[in-house]
Amino acid sequence: MTKLTDISAARPLVLVGCGKMGGALLQGWLKGGLTADAVYVIDPFVDNARAMVPGLAPEKFYDSVAQLPKDLTPGFIVLAVKPQMMDQALEDLKGLTVADTVFLSIAAGKTINYFTEILGLDAAVVRAMPNTPAAIGRGITVGYANRNVTDSQKATCHELLKAAGVVDWVTEEGLIDAVTAVSGSGPAYVFHLVEALAGAGETLGLDKELAQKLATHTICGAGALLEQSADDATQLRKNVTSPNGTTEAALNILMRDEGLGKLMVQTVRAAYQRSRELAD
Repeated sequence: MTKLTDISAARPLVLVGCGKMGGALLQGWLKGGLTADAVYVIDPFVDNARAMVPGLAPEKFYDSVAQLPKDLTPGFIVLAVKPQMMDQALEDLKGLTVADTVFLSIAAGKTINYFTEILGLDAAVVRAMPNTPAAIGRGITVGYANRNVTDSQKATCHELLKAAGVVDWVTEEGLIDAVTAVSGSGPAYVFHLVEALAGAGETLGLDKELAQKLATHTICGAGALLEQSADDATQLRKNVTSPNGTTEAALNILMRDEGLGKLMVQTVRAAYQRSRELAD
């Protein structure tokens, strides 16, 4: 069974980008057994990165690839920079020995073809799409590995991504755009639902603070119940819907032909199309 302790000082992990997502992943790796001598961190804002992960010695952080030990041969390079910074990050990495190195990217819109055009057709690349709850270890990440990634390397990537929450895989890279539309952008849909629900409460006379509190706890509580219950969302909805009751009256609006279901399809399709445009 693959473990983070399998990543050694001989073939260490290099994390490029230690912002909120990269920092959260690193903290999870260290808690999961990754040893301090098996990781190096690159971030131009090195003091901020050190402050984010105080459990790692300051000398493990560098503000550029050029400062890394000259004989370093990484086993894994995790790319956690913003998409617009990826060109420069890959250019900097050309100075490293990367034979048999796996490149694991969590940058939106950057395709496998993008990486192999820069790194070469033999490069082992994993493209992953996490979402923002990963910052507290409650996200879901879906990955796609190209044919150069071995089963063992993919298993290690799975363990690395587990630091952010649940992990799943697709066998077609094009499905990452659908993943982006559902789970990558999905937290924003939920946050807006809280805004809309609270706003509706205010129209009925609730003060803003109480309306926000009711909406937030309702969404968070319902999500926790859904996660822990043996019933699926459909059954849980039915459980709370009494015949001719208040919930049924509300759902008659939400579930009508032009209601939330149709609007959500339009919403997700818009995100999906934009994801495909960004990848072109």
